[in-house]
Formats: sequence, structure tokens, C-alpha cells
Amino acid sequence: MKKTALIYWGKGGNVEESAKIIYGQFSPESIDLFALDEFDVNNLKKYDLVILGGSTVGAENWEDASNDNKWNEFFRTVQKMDLSGLTVAAFGLGNQVLYPEHFVDGLGIFHEEIAKTKARIIGAWPTEGYHFTNSDGVHDGKFYGLALDGDNEPEKTEERAKKWVAQLKQEM
Repeated sequence: MKKTALIYWGKGGNVEESAKIIYGQFSPESIDLFALDEFDVNNLKKYDLVILGGSTVGAENWEDASNDNKWNEFFRTVQKMDLSGLTVAAFGLGNQVLYPEHFVDGLGIFHEEIAKTKARIIGAWPTEGYHFTNSDGVHDGKFYGLALDGDNEPEKTEERAKKWVAQLKQEM
């Protein structure tokens, strides 16, 4: 594998912490870490693998009407691009206790938006070991990417990240 870009949003909190844990599973020369507002989307083709990461937030945060929605801005731009030849994976954070009926729904949004770009999507992750009732981030019994719960299971993040990154490297 050549070079990986890991792009996350929002800054601070569990998302950034999880991004740094995932970043730490790679050799430093093989990966670049960016907060979404620091990444130039025109540089996507410089990477073989792009990892996107974010949290599940209310629907109002994904609507175009929100002027500060960095993911919407990103996806509107990449949908105009042909990303065939690029491989994309995603990780998402959610809260199984407070929002078990929407756990990591953001993974479903990432999948839906990236699927429009012709990029190859990898990194499906098993749902075993999680406790939730519904998720738009699940298809055929697997999450579309790595599911993390930094609020209720922070002790599991590092081990899950380690296994997921090993899986990504094999899938590449």
C-alpha cells in the first residue's frame, strides 16, 4: 500500500481521538492525518486509500441548509469527481446507550455518498459485540465501516482499530 489519507470531522472529542488511534496503527510515513477543514479535496487522487471518520449526528447537521456542514461541502465536491481507482473506508462513532436506534447511522451516509463516486469501498465490520436496535450503517449483518462508541466503550477502541486497520491492509 502506498499512501493513506485519514480525514475526520469534527475536531476534538471522540472523533479526533479515534482518528489518532487509527492513525497510530500505520507507519507515520504511509499516512497523512487531516481534520476535514484542513484537507484540499483536489488532493484525493494522491492517495491509494482514503479513510473518512465522523460521528452520527442529527439529520439537521447533514442537510445542505447548514452553512457550516463540512461533510456536505466535501460530498458535493467529490460527487463531481471520478474517483475510480481510489479506495475508501470509513469509521463512525455513535452511542449505543442513548441512541441505540440510530447507532452509527453516519456510516450509512458515508457509504451512500461515496458509492456515487465510483470509488472502491472496503472495511465492512462485524456487528457482533455491539448492543443497538437499529442502524442505517448496517448492511447484510455488517457495518459499512468500523463502528466505535467512545462514550460507552472507549476501552474497546484501540483493539477494534488495530484489527480494522489490519483488515484494511489485507483488503488493499
